[in-house]
Order: sequence, then C-alpha cells, then structure tokens
Amino acid sequence: MMQSRKQAGRDAAFSGVYPIAPTPFRDDGELDLDSQRRVLDCMVDQGVDGICILANYSEQFLLSDAERDALLELCLSHVAGRVPVIVTISHFSTRIAAHRAQRAAKAGAAMLMLMPPYHGTNLRADDEGVVEHYARIAEAADLPLMVQDAPLSGVVLSVPFLVRLAREVPSVRYFKVEVPNAAAKLRALIEAGGDAIAGPFDGEESITLMPDLDAGATGTMPSALLADLIGPIVRDYLAGRRDDAARAYARVLPLINYENRQCGLRATKTVMKEGGVIASDAVRHPLAPLHPQTRAGLLELAREVAPLALRWGR
Repeated sequence: MMQSRKQAGRDAAFSGVYPIAPTPFRDDGELDLDSQRRVLDCMVDQGVDGICILANYSEQFLLSDAERDALLELCLSHVAGRVPVIVTISHFSTRIAAHRAQRAAKAGAAMLMLMPPYHGTNLRADDEGVVEHYARIAEAADLPLMVQDAPLSGVVLSVPFLVRLAREVPSVRYFKVEVPNAAAKLRALIEAGGDAIAGPFDGEESITLMPDLDAGATGTMPSALLADLIGPIVRDYLAGRRDDAARAYARVLPLINYENRQCGLRATKTVMKEGGVIASDAVRHPLAPLHPQTRAGLLELAREVAPLALRWGR
C-alpha cells in the first residue's frame, strides 16, 4: 500500500502565506456564491502565496457534500491558476477522503490537506491505520499532502510518527502544526525529518508565528482577515530581516490575539462584511454571531492596522 518515491522532489516547495478562505452565507443560511468569488479576489489582492479552501475555518463541518462539490468547482475555476489552491479533504472514511482527493485533483488543486481520521472523542485509527489512510489518498491523487496536526482531531501525532509517515508515504511532505508548543514540535520535526519535511507550516491564525519561524517554519496558514499584513512579515523573516519582521508582527499581534481568543472563524467574516467584501457575516447554527461588544472590539483593532479586507470593497 505504500507509495513509491516517484514524487520525491517533484513538487516545488510551497512556502509563505496560505490563508483559509471563509465560506460566505446569506442571512438565511444559504451559500452566497457571489460573495465567495469576491472573497477569492480579495485574497488574491492581498498578495497571498496561495489559498486554502474547505478547511475548518471555512465551516467545512457545516457543509453538505453537494455544497462542498459546488464550492470546490467554483473556487478552483474562479481562482483560475492565479495562486495555488490547497483543498482540505479530511474525513474519517478513507474511501470518502480518497474520493474527495480525486475530485480536488481533477478540479486543479495544487495540494491536499487533511487531519488524521477521527470521529467524536473516542473513534480513532491506530498508527498503522493512519499511515494506510494517507497512503491510499496518495494513491488516489498524485498531489503533495499536508498533514493537519490540530487539537480538534484529538489524535496525538508524535514527531517520530510524523517522520515515519513522511518517509513511508512520500507525498506527505507538508505539515501544519497548530498544537500547544508548536515551535518546539516544528523544531523537532525538522531536525528528525530532514529532507523529508519539505514544508513545515504553522496555523491557528499565526498567533505563534515568530517563534514558529524561529523554529524553522517556512509557511503559515492564517485566516484571511489580515493576510496582506502577515505576508511581508514572513517574506522579511525568510529574507533574513528578522528585526523588521518582529516589529511588523508586534503591530498586528493584538488583532491576531483578539481574533484567536475572542472571535474564532467569525472574525474574518465580520471584517470582510465591514469592508464590503461579503454581503453578510452569517455563520450557520449551532454557531452564533459575535456579541455586539466583541464585534466592536474586533473592528476597533482592525481599524488601527487597516488590513485590505476592511477596505477592499469600499
């Protein structure tokens, strides 16, 4: 079941800023496809290195299969190669995840991202099952794979296991690490995995971006709220201008912290509605809208740094 190493070195290294595209809904909860197109155009204008769709911050867990398919086709056709698109295909079922991988590859995805298989609090695959899960997906679609190592799955992915996964399934070359002490884990992963680790990324709205870059991360996957302000930070750091990166990061960190700790995925929608990118900042039940006071606090911090999303459509 293990894939051959035909892909090793095939894919160009992905690095930089790959934010998550939100999924806009109308006030009645239906998909707003016109706003979705505007989201993608705004993100391209943010100067991103790529876009990730159908992720947790895209409310993927609130989408029907038909909606997923519609969004996949819309996003890939509308981006039209302007930047690479990473498609999230997480599912407990290996069969379904592999089918999603095939659809994404056919639509033009540049990379696939997925969490290890899990369901609820207790249903997990063992190590062998996780390796086979990724191996079967690698067989289904000839694309680089990114492992999403997130607390949401409840699956503990040790550094030795991630290195084993990268070596046994060569398509697994990218790792989004957003667990507590992410910098330490990224550092250990890079040291243990060597050339098998093509792209160590962080996530969680880039809230630990500077220590993660210091640990060796070459990419980040934030929200689309202020990707235009995070991009120069990563580029300065990777070019050796750490002091410039640190100063710029300190300026935006209060907004990132507020997003991460107070708002979650609702923050991007709130800012994009205020900025005329999307028509509604609705989220699907059982998620609830931001409290007015929380919304006001978010917009106050956003106005101080003026991300493109706050003014793109005005």
